[in-house]
Amino acid sequence: MQHDIVWEDREANFARLAPQVARAAGAGAELVLLSETFSTGFSMTPGIGEPEDGPSADFLRARAAEHGIWVAGSCPEIAGDSGGGDAELPYNSFVLAGPDGTVHRYRKLHPFTHGGEHERFRAGDGPVTVTIGGLRITPFICYDLRFADVFWRSAPETDVYLVTANWPAARRLHWTTLLQARAIENQAYVVGCNRVGVAGDGTEYAGDTRIVGPTGELLATAAAVETVVVADVDAAEVAATRDRFPVFKDRQSMGDRRG
Repeated sequence: MQHDIVWEDREANFARLAPQVARAAGAGAELVLLSETFSTGFSMTPGIGEPEDGPSADFLRARAAEHGIWVAGSCPEIAGDSGGGDAELPYNSFVLAGPDGTVHRYRKLHPFTHGGEHERFRAGDGPVTVTIGGLRITPFICYDLRFADVFWRSAPETDVYLVTANWPAARRLHWTTLLQARAIENQAYVVGCNRVGVAGDGTEYAGDTRIVGPTGELLATAAAVETVVVADVDAAEVAATRDRFPVFKDRQSMGDRRG
């Protein structure tokens, strides 16, 4: 679900996004992906963090329960076990909420140092893969897309990568190219959701949300407007693609090549 974001105004974003989630559900979506930091924008303002299971996670859970679907996006969350100091910094946390109240989390591995995210956010520990409706889903957040190794490591257990982002228009070619590359090299679906509009810090976003199939084909794409893109994904198609062209058996780690 490609959308604009009201800068640092959670309630305004919840009000704007609720009917858009309803529209996506009405279009047949069983899983709806919102952008990175969907409730605040990509803000470095001190104190932007909220508790785990705070208002943003509550919004996702409520929409999931209301429509009987899965709803996901990222938000700045401070871990419940924080002990002061750097531990008080939030994670850029991918929250995936289910219709039965289930919540899965992934914490962004690679803070965007070029934009100062490493000074305002903590880094996560590793990838997370969950199985939903027979699909093995691995989420990542924005800058993670540039690091092929983490996609490679999780590929054998992944049918669908979800990549939520605030990826600037100035580097839109990188975004579209890397999404397609990650699908091709890992023979998996890649769902890339990026915001549109202009952020409170002046950064412009062009969207380019897209769903890419396991051989690199574009199943659905969006231009630079708020919109919903929908496509079917099928774990059997991932398995068939890997069976027809078994790349993984020839993939070696850097350590193997040196050894």
